[in-house]
Amino acid sequence: MYKQRTLKGSFSLFGKGLHTGLSLTVTFNPAPENHGYKIQRIDMEGQPTIDAVAEKVVDTQRGTVLQSGNARVSTVEHGLAALYAMGIDNCLIQVNGPEFPILDGSSALYVEKINQVGIEEQNAPKDFYIIRHKIEVKDEESGSCITILPDEEFSITAMCSFESKFINSQFATLDDVSTFATEIAPARTFVFVRDIEPLLQANLIKGGDMENAIVIYERQITQEQLDQLADLLHVPHMDATNLGYIQPKPLVWENECTRHKLLDIIGDMALIGKPIKGRIIATRPGHTINNKFARMMRREIRKHEIQAPIYDPNETPVMDNIRIRELLPHRYPMQLVDKVISLGATSIVGVKNVTSNEPFFTGHFPQEPVMPGVLLIEAMAQCGGLLVLNTVEEPERWSTYFLKIDGVKFRQKVVPGDTLLFRVELLHPLSHGISTMRGYMFVGDQVVAEATFTAQIVKNK
Repeated sequence: MYKQRTLKGSFSLFGKGLHTGLSLTVTFNPAPENHGYKIQRIDMEGQPTIDAVAEKVVDTQRGTVLQSGNARVSTVEHGLAALYAMGIDNCLIQVNGPEFPILDGSSALYVEKINQVGIEEQNAPKDFYIIRHKIEVKDEESGSCITILPDEEFSITAMCSFESKFINSQFATLDDVSTFATEIAPARTFVFVRDIEPLLQANLIKGGDMENAIVIYERQITQEQLDQLADLLHVPHMDATNLGYIQPKPLVWENECTRHKLLDIIGDMALIGKPIKGRIIATRPGHTINNKFARMMRREIRKHEIQAPIYDPNETPVMDNIRIRELLPHRYPMQLVDKVISLGATSIVGVKNVTSNEPFFTGHFPQEPVMPGVLLIEAMAQCGGLLVLNTVEEPERWSTYFLKIDGVKFRQKVVPGDTLLFRVELLHPLSHGISTMRGYMFVGDQVVAEATFTAQIVKNK
């Protein structure tokens, strides 16, 4: 089981803000389990904190801008991309101004600092959201589209099309997130010379220079116009007849601009609030469509807050019904677990196939057969009993008994033909023969019942 992770220590980065030109310091700190990403404006009265989630995004024109109350912070995507891609779940980010410093326009320095301070594994399990079906969001006007498909891991393909002879159509792929540090993080943001003057007129990119962006000069302007732009940006004058990339540091990759677009997608996906297992295919991505997609994903997660285990009936079970009978004293008609398909130190997944021949359907109810709720809880408890018995030697010599049941909810009826999946997790380690567990029961991807129960294992006489 994957565990949540945070930083082993704090680190700070210093630099100017891309849009404000202010001297800024951003500090990344360890945070407790289930904290998520939060950004704190330490320069404001009361030091307000913003939850780094998609619903807090208020602007996406030239970067991702988060706001809560009067607290506002922009250009957060490069730092969040580094946290997400490096597998960090919990972090408190403190900044002394309205944006993160632009640094070199990439995530490379964030990754470098994360590696320096180290990553610490926490006790709580990492709560992946597993994509089970295609999810897509489109913007017909811009032609932007983001699709996510089922996959065993997290991966992205970005496809971009620009009105430029230097970067017309490109694609970039991240198949293995462990390569983010070398293949994606160093990709810098970019700007076309034709866009610089409008941005300056909009009171933006006050901190922009040739060191923190790829600058693409492709439509020739007069020498006087180019000199004026150079003066505004405080950079040396250049020959107006030399088209191409004009930043001093050359491209790292031919498709560096699209790799940076992929980096931005990761930074914006960090605002979903959970790590994802799925493959993203992004066509003409940008912060606006990225945020629409992140919001849609958060709605999807809320609808399926508790996800059903993945069940492949072709896989060999961890425990078959013969082994279950060796461990549990239950026999027909009270053996309610047919097989176990997953078993770990703190969790178990079991299966029960409900048929029309179940004896309880004779009286519950003859004209509308429904599996009794008490038997749903009993089935989950039997699955939990198998989990607890897995922690002791000679489990055949022990039995499990209920002590307490809490928080029982029935969400949907169970009828003949349903295949039940039970997922039971230990809430606390076995102590003095007593254990507390949380159980969920699913039909398809829907939760049909849940409960918390305390049980005791007793050695048979």
